[in-house]
Amino acid sequence: MSQQTTIDGLLLKEMIIAGANLLEQNREAIDALNVFPVPDGDTGTNMSLTMKSTVREIAAHDVPSASKLADMAARGALKGARGNSGVILSQILRGFARGIDGNDTIDAALFAKGLRSGADTAYKAVMKPKEGTILTVIRVIAEDSARYVIKHPDNLPGLLDKVIRSGESILAKTPDMLPALKQAGVVDSGGQGLLTVLRGWRAAFNGEKIEETAANVGAAATFEFEDDHDSLEEIKFKYCTEFIIQEMNPGVTEDDVNRFRTRLTRIGDCVVVVGDFSLVKVHVHTNEPGKALQYACELGELVNLKIDNMAEERRERLRQAEEAQKAAEQKRAQEEQAAQQAQSEEELKEYGMVAVSLGEGFSSIFSDLGVDHIVEGGQTMNPSIEDILEAVSGVGARTVFVLPNNSNVILAASQAAELSEREVIVLPTKNVAMGIGAVIAFNPEATPEENREAMTAAAEQVKTGQITFAVRDTVFEDKEIKEGDIIGIHNGRIEVVGQSIHDIAIELTQHVVEDGDALITIYYGQDTEQEDADALGEEVAELFPDLDVEVQYGGQPLYYYLISAE
Repeated sequence: MSQQTTIDGLLLKEMIIAGANLLEQNREAIDALNVFPVPDGDTGTNMSLTMKSTVREIAAHDVPSASKLADMAARGALKGARGNSGVILSQILRGFARGIDGNDTIDAALFAKGLRSGADTAYKAVMKPKEGTILTVIRVIAEDSARYVIKHPDNLPGLLDKVIRSGESILAKTPDMLPALKQAGVVDSGGQGLLTVLRGWRAAFNGEKIEETAANVGAAATFEFEDDHDSLEEIKFKYCTEFIIQEMNPGVTEDDVNRFRTRLTRIGDCVVVVGDFSLVKVHVHTNEPGKALQYACELGELVNLKIDNMAEERRERLRQAEEAQKAAEQKRAQEEQAAQQAQSEEELKEYGMVAVSLGEGFSSIFSDLGVDHIVEGGQTMNPSIEDILEAVSGVGARTVFVLPNNSNVILAASQAAELSEREVIVLPTKNVAMGIGAVIAFNPEATPEENREAMTAAAEQVKTGQITFAVRDTVFEDKEIKEGDIIGIHNGRIEVVGQSIHDIAIELTQHVVEDGDALITIYYGQDTEQEDADALGEEVAELFPDLDVEVQYGGQPLYYYLISAE
């Protein structure tokens, strides 16, 4: 039996979908690897959402070219990338696509080149790469793969086995690189997520079935295919053929549907076959629509048949375009004049602001301070690159300041800034309190760079503490933590642990406040009663009689309090 030696676009699609499915199946287990035992440890969730966006981009298309399919996958990943782990994963896919650019099939050497490009792209996306993370895992996999193909240039199955062995080996070493991992007794969650995706790739390459999950989108019941005949540069296949297969014949399997899809690619292009055994929607451009129908009848009954002659459609469009050309030319001058006038009336303002916020209270505060657009997200649901990019595009300003307000959103915001046509300045705000401080420091009369410096300085002056609960037993920096314990976090560290929200809040405040501070603000979350927050504010005011103390509703989920001092 001969071994598979190359990967085309159809097989690469199956591999990517399998990786996404396997990742979704293991999402909660990967979430649980987060070192911090907090309820929003979401590495697996962010990576899975990123891969779901990837699958959405490719699910409705059967592309024979591996390079074109990889480009589509990278675009989907970039759109939906969430959190640091998701953004890095999207950069790995982006680099992989660059590494195999222009090739319809991938052999062992090209696969290794794609991995190397993926690792390089991911490292470049992170300002201060940290070893012992997903970055280390992809780098070592790429290096080991490059050495393997020198000795085994034609052994693609062997290379994929090597990828998994290499990933398992370096992942097991991540606790030795990061003390926090070693003390918690876990490996790096992002590296585990990447290895899970690559295991899915190898399984699909070997013909193994990965159980479908919500990651495998594209059901016929909800699928809408936008077939833009006008955009076709040439019409190689005349007949746009669409129909639905239902009432499957006895004995038909998923493999039969996959073979049907492959047969269509041999007689046409723009092939789409999506659905399940209850309903399969089919689209193909072909010169042999009869064959497409014949193949389909072998699977089941056909309904909703539609066959359009695209060559005739194009001739009719050209005739109509010629008739309309003269009228269009007469209106052109008037339209240009109107457009120029509209542009002058709708001049972009100089500055705009976008803030990421989660919680009704915080969102209201940002709006009251003049922030143009609030992106929902943060602690429990990181917004995607596309979410942030759309918000920036919706602000009518030449320069847009973006406040990520979460350390796990800064990288996504930075990638959105690179993709935007506007001048976008991402401020390194790690929580909403820092974001509020930055907005207050904004000066509409200052230059963009002066504002960047002033707003960043103001944000960094804000010290914060957060109070939540532990979701599992762990040991962190010599602190033994039990599931359900109340924990106070300060400067990225679990500072205090106990049983009482009130006691932890008092103790954490004493850690947060420093000499020279003038204001303490207590933001209470959606699960905290206002009277409890007010009582805490009064007690804090007694502890710090020389400081102003404010109590405000943040509305944040999962975190009882966010306490800031400045």
